[in-house]
Amino acid sequence: MRRPAPIPTPAPERPDDAATRAVTSASDAARREPTPPVPLPPVAKGATAAKDARAAEDARAAEDARAAEAASRETPAPPASPTADAPADDIGLRDVWRAARARRKALRAEMRRFTQRRRRRRAVWLAAAASVVVLVAVTVGAAYSPLFAVERIEVVGTSQLDPAAVEQALASEIGTPLASVDGSAVKAALVAFPLVESYALEARPPHDLVVRIVERTPVGAIQSRAGWTVVDAAGVVLSTSTGAPAGEPVLDITGGLSSPAFAAAATVMRALPDTIRPQVTAVTATTADDVTLTLGSRGVQVVWGGTTDSARKAVVLQQAMAAFPIASVSSYDISSPEAIVVR
Repeated sequence: MRRPAPIPTPAPERPDDAATRAVTSASDAARREPTPPVPLPPVAKGATAAKDARAAEDARAAEDARAAEAASRETPAPPASPTADAPADDIGLRDVWRAARARRKALRAEMRRFTQRRRRRRAVWLAAAASVVVLVAVTVGAAYSPLFAVERIEVVGTSQLDPAAVEQALASEIGTPLASVDGSAVKAALVAFPLVESYALEARPPHDLVVRIVERTPVGAIQSRAGWTVVDAAGVVLSTSTGAPAGEPVLDITGGLSSPAFAAAATVMRALPDTIRPQVTAVTATTADDVTLTLGSRGVQVVWGGTTDSARKAVVLQQAMAAFPIASVSSYDISSPEAIVVR
């Protein structure tokens, strides 16, 4: 059995619908209401018939108008729209011109603000760049001015050279700005000192010039027809004298300063510890693999051999001399550092 459908609920009545039905009902009532007869005066027949008909028609029209007016008074008018009574905007050419001028003025103001920001940023960058340029210019100008001229020369790192002699050789640089010291002139002045192996210049503002010298280390003195010549490991002549220089070992090298035997002897002398090197009185080398040292006044022999493992041989020799003092032996054979022989 089918369930009966519910009766739909009537929609709520709106004020506009009620007003419309009231107007319609009033108009229908006015039409249905019988028009009361209008008494007409007696008229003559014939010529006045048409005139009477028109008068009757006008009377009915006036009665219908009065009925419609009465119905409109009884029916409330619908609420007017909020914008119905608002006056229409009267937009003219002047208003358009004013709006355009305001827009142009706002655009100019925005462009002015943007331009001011760009100018401000540009001014900041220009000021920073100008400050850097001025600082560099002032620094360079001061460095090359007499405010930073050389007044004192200090020589450091010398043990065999006389520092005063070196300072005197560099006296021409006094009064020169630190940044303008001529390196070639300094080199030419130091060439006169054979003991100078290398050097470095250091400027100490405002007025000091420091010369750091690395001296050549002599390896011994070799006898020639001109006398005795002190040389370093590179064979550079450091000094010349008629007699054997004190404190320098005598070099007996086969082949001279340019031979492989001299290179091997120089390598061995540079490998010796500081505690052993001063005790060497003579170095003999016939070949690059036959280097022999003489220690002390007793003439103790050290058979070194070749330059292979020179650093290890130096350590082994130092240990052997500590275990067997030089006064109790006649020779140390360290040509093979793994098996030394002490006699």
